[in-house]
This record gives sequence, structure tokens and C-alpha cells, in this order.
Amino acid sequence: MSDFTTFREGSLHAALKARYAATIADARVESAVDGFVVDVAGPHELVEIQTGSFGSASRKLERLVASHRVVLVYPIPIEKWLVRVDADGAVLWRRRSPKRGLALDLFDELVHIPGLIAHPGFRIEVLLTCEEEIRGPIPDGTRYRYPRTWRRLDRRLLEVVEMRRVDTPTDLLGLLPVGLSEPFTTADIVAATGRSKRLAGRAVYCLERSGAIARLPRLGRFVAYGRVPEVAAAGA
Repeated sequence: MSDFTTFREGSLHAALKARYAATIADARVESAVDGFVVDVAGPHELVEIQTGSFGSASRKLERLVASHRVVLVYPIPIEKWLVRVDADGAVLWRRRSPKRGLALDLFDELVHIPGLIAHPGFRIEVLLTCEEEIRGPIPDGTRYRYPRTWRRLDRRLLEVVEMRRVDTPTDLLGLLPVGLSEPFTTADIVAATGRSKRLAGRAVYCLERSGAIARLPRLGRFVAYGRVPEVAAAGA
């Protein structure tokens, strides 16, 4: 029987944890800190790897950053290979997914903790990756809200292509599409990226909450936004 059907910690999470632990002197893995289990604890900072929703980790991050320097690691696949396996773990097929992630996708999760990015002891490292997504059959009796013929079993890291470091609200501005005019609206973000209105809305929400942008007079039926001068000057 393949490990695909018996894994507990995801392969992607385990690979990133090992990667960071190898680069930090005297690192402790799965270490207890202030009542929480931290992925990698170093002498000077804590590393938390989040491959899912930030909402489930928000309380933990807010508590830890009060007395520690915290790095939140978030992988976004800019290239993904889909691997379908049968009930015994045998590979049926492998193909490239047409979906490609963007650093902008960080806002989909940052919406749960938008205020933390302004904290001096907190930063995010966005890893743009190449991954495999392992899919297998749905066990008998399992029900999903939306009918499907497969379930995701695992994510496997193939390569870290690029790391985007986000220390401050100014760095968040760098996740917006290149050449975005100012003032801009959520419609401009959608047009420049092809992403959803929902993601564009989350992006401006996080940017406004962090202090990176401010509302301006409306452009037609859309709310307009511009960079806060002090933040824009700091990133110049």
C-alpha cells in the first residue's frame, strides 16, 4: 500500500519544515513555545509553515508575535502537476495543471490576519513553488457538498522557484500587478491579473487595513485607492 493513503503530516509541509530547520543554527523542530507547538524554533525567531488557511493559525500567530519574532511561510504553486492514483497508490496518470499561482494569491489568506503585517516582529515568506498534487479515489460512504470523483491526498514539493519576503505594508504593495495605474480599483486588479473579484476585494482590504493604501474619490461606480505617501516613499 502506498504512503499516499496513510500520510499524516503533508509531504509539502514536512519538506518545507526540513528545509528551514537545515538553515537555522540550533533549530528545534516541533518545539513547544508558550503553549503552542512551533514548526521550527531557532534562537532568534520562530518559523511557522502554513499550507492551508491562515484562519486556523491566527490565534497562535497573534500570541507568539507578542513576545517572539515570527516568520510565516506560505507556499503558492506557480506550476502544479496533477497525479492520479488508484486505491493501492499506483499512478494512473500525471499531467500539468492549467492553473498557475501568483504572489497576489497571498491576500486570499492574509485576509484572516491583515493587521499582523505591520507588527515589527512578524514577516511572511511567500514561496513560489513547483508542486505535485496527489489525487485518489473517494472512500465508500464519503460525502462532499459538491459531487466529485476524487480527493486530494497530498501535496509534494518539487522545487522552490522564488521567495518573496514581506516584512512591511510597503512589501505588500509589491504583490500588486506590475504597471497598475494609480488611483486603481478592484476592477483594475481583476483586469491585470485575470483573478476573481473576491481576491481583488481581499487584496484592497488587506492593504487598507495594513495602512499601505487609502480610499480616494470614486471612479465611476468603483471605490478608488492610492498608496499612502509615507508608505510609498519608504518603498521608493
